[in-house]
Amino acid sequence: MTTEYRAVFDAEVSFSNGGGLQAQGFRVDIPGPDISDTQIGELFVVSLDLLLSGTVTVHNVSIIEEAHKGTRGGPSDVRND
Repeated sequence: MTTEYRAVFDAEVSFSNGGGLQAQGFRVDIPGPDISDTQIGELFVVSLDLLLSGTVTVHNVSIIEEAHKGTRGGPSDVRND
């Protein structure tokens, strides 16, 4: 059995048309434990299908061993096949 990983993090997104979004303790499926904050931010934006996103900042990142939940755009997303 392959070990699956998820990232747990806080995030802030600003939108190019104004406004912003904050998340605390958000989780996304990740392909492995060696992933950058930039990649986690990209998965966050894709998982929520956020349009017109500008800057994305993630912090308080923890990588945990946990079964994938099917994060949109993540490694277990069936649309990626």
